[in-house]
Amino acid sequence: MEKQKTIVFKVSDNIKEKMIEYYDLLRRDKKPPYSIFQADEGGTVITLYESGKVMFQGISADIDANMWKDLESHFNNRNIDEELKAKEEKEDDKTYYYYDAIGSDEVGTGDYFGPIIVTATYVNKETRKLLEDLKIMDSKKMTDDKIRRCAPIIMKKIPYVTFTLSNSKFNDLTNKGFNMNKIKAILHNRVLYELSNKNIPYQKIIIDEFTSPRSYFSYLKQENITDKVTKITFLTKGESKHLSVAAASVISRYLFLENMDKLSQQYGVTILKGASDSVNEIAKKIVSKYGKNELYKIAKINFKNTEKIL
Repeated sequence: MEKQKTIVFKVSDNIKEKMIEYYDLLRRDKKPPYSIFQADEGGTVITLYESGKVMFQGISADIDANMWKDLESHFNNRNIDEELKAKEEKEDDKTYYYYDAIGSDEVGTGDYFGPIIVTATYVNKETRKLLEDLKIMDSKKMTDDKIRRCAPIIMKKIPYVTFTLSNSKFNDLTNKGFNMNKIKAILHNRVLYELSNKNIPYQKIIIDEFTSPRSYFSYLKQENITDKVTKITFLTKGESKHLSVAAASVISRYLFLENMDKLSQQYGVTILKGASDSVNEIAKKIVSKYGKNELYKIAKINFKNTEKIL
């Protein structure tokens, strides 16, 4: 006969909440003093106390207890990782912000209509003040009106290189098997290489990280690209850590808006950003008037929207 086991340990508030939910339908009607509940599961009696201590009693008590110990360990490790990441990001904010740096960012990758536009800009201590005065930040956090006002000012004051990938060209590339990250890697490298070769005294080159550095350079290698920038700092939320990335984002968005305005004029209907049902309705109107082949010129055909539209 197997021996009854008793295992007691303390759990965090996170795990307490999960245990309360997990054992909700297995609770006994009565519970011991100072306990939150007592439950039965597969021959094991589980008692959770208000203090956070939990007791497992039964032949398989160790198995049931280990499940929660593993979950507790996972939470602890995740919390440590998040704390370290937050600390690193905080340090990054201070570390990279004051460098004279080239940064790049793109727009249009999540929009059914409109091109993909990638821009690289160079920001030093002289132009940083201008961007701070204009309150430049990630373009997704700025209104279209403000972008339309600020971008022309920026474009006159700071060095930049931009490239626009039409949707017809995007569709050609996806038909050849290119995924979005590969396309972005090639475009980022293109604008960064061109700007960094303009005899600019930069200290860092920063990319708003959209894929791992290993994948990024693997994409370039697959296409045998020899004119490439290799000394790159990849940062998550790069637009908040250096104004060159933020400025690149704003210029890209401005040019994207200009392109969408032209499309709207061309087709006599307001072309919307994004990939919503409202976008699908506009696409249906264009298809009914110009035919489905027209989408290849102005939309990203590999989006799921195309199935709904056609």
